[in-house]
Amino acid sequence: MVVCPVIRGKGRGGEVDSDSRLEEAKGLALAIGLVVAERLIIPIRDPKAGTLFGEGQIQNIATACTLGEAELVVVDGSLTAIQQRNLEEKLKRKVIDRTGLILEIFGERARTAEGRLQVELAHLDYQAGRLVRSWTHLERQRGGFGFLGGPGETQIEADRRMIRDRMARLRRELEQVRRTRGLHRQRRGKAPWPVIALVGYTNAGKSTLFNRLTGADVMAEDLLFATLDPTMRAIRLPGVEKAILSDTVGFISDLPTQLVAAFRATLEEVTAADVIVHVRDIANPDSAAQKAQVLEVLAGLGIVDGEEDGEARVPIVEVWNKWDLLDPAQVEDLEEKRQRRRDEKIIILSALTGHNCSVLLEELGALLTGDARLHLFTIPASDGQRIAWLHSHGEVVGDEDGGEGEEGPLRRLSVRLTPRELGRYSRL
Repeated sequence: MVVCPVIRGKGRGGEVDSDSRLEEAKGLALAIGLVVAERLIIPIRDPKAGTLFGEGQIQNIATACTLGEAELVVVDGSLTAIQQRNLEEKLKRKVIDRTGLILEIFGERARTAEGRLQVELAHLDYQAGRLVRSWTHLERQRGGFGFLGGPGETQIEADRRMIRDRMARLRRELEQVRRTRGLHRQRRGKAPWPVIALVGYTNAGKSTLFNRLTGADVMAEDLLFATLDPTMRAIRLPGVEKAILSDTVGFISDLPTQLVAAFRATLEEVTAADVIVHVRDIANPDSAAQKAQVLEVLAGLGIVDGEEDGEARVPIVEVWNKWDLLDPAQVEDLEEKRQRRRDEKIIILSALTGHNCSVLLEELGALLTGDARLHLFTIPASDGQRIAWLHSHGEVVGDEDGGEGEEGPLRRLSVRLTPRELGRYSRL
């Protein structure tokens, strides 16, 4: 049973309406293999401190659960530990909130050692707040030291201490991961290859686009959070021999703060990118609200200064994906919007069919070679290695006879190179 509480006067996730929120909550439930028996939108005027919902609303939920044979109630919002416990007692069913559900998805999907560390830390952070005196075994006491015994430590205190110790250990391990990632980034910085990061709302089609551009076989399904662990592959672009394309975890509204903190190391990959590709599911009616959520996360990472019109520290290309799902009226409307934003870099494409992917590659190549300047080289015609290198790493706009030199015939090449490529050439 998916329940979407709508608290009067308190919006969530930009301008996302209730139906869209309910659909997203259903998507989260389906992403972990749950069967959704029923969905309810429940307006709340006065949130109850103990249960969030009123008594009548709780009865309605219980009745719907019985009719739909639902064993689990997912509340698309944040529940306190007390509210969760009280609802479980009244509904006689397991209850989890949005944060708990997202944590379950992340726990199931994490593949790398780093991903599992991040998820476990977020889980423990979440559970630490749930250790309320709601289970009798937490009241038990262990014996103290000395002859008389003393009150000792209650089970709840022992559990909290174990969680704190485990979290401290995980944070140390993640700090090591962060340092390692930093070293890798430094190494990549010394290497000549630019980095392009794909970002966007979850299920916008980032992994499908990643597979289309790189020929990789990354998991790409119509599921929320299909990708958790960042993946990198090399691609060729016009005027760029090699670039690194990075697929990242998708963003979502109301992402649990525990996860934002835990996945900081992963998101730091975005801050080191030379170009960011913001992939949008343009066929989704809430595409504008999803964009606002993504920009909010990027602002938190210090990549953009503000919301909609914030200045970007890294060039951002906006990709309107899933163009193949639009009807003619939608296409016409979006084309008008794109014309009004002609000064921005917006590419329309379909990652699934490959439509306009070549246009995106050309735009990325142009961005990465935007600071290229024309240089004149005179090279012995016999030096095939240097001539081939210039042809593969730069844009050769002129190649003519350079007369005779001490070592024989010469070639005079006019080549457009970026400062980075010029530095590499000088080290040949």
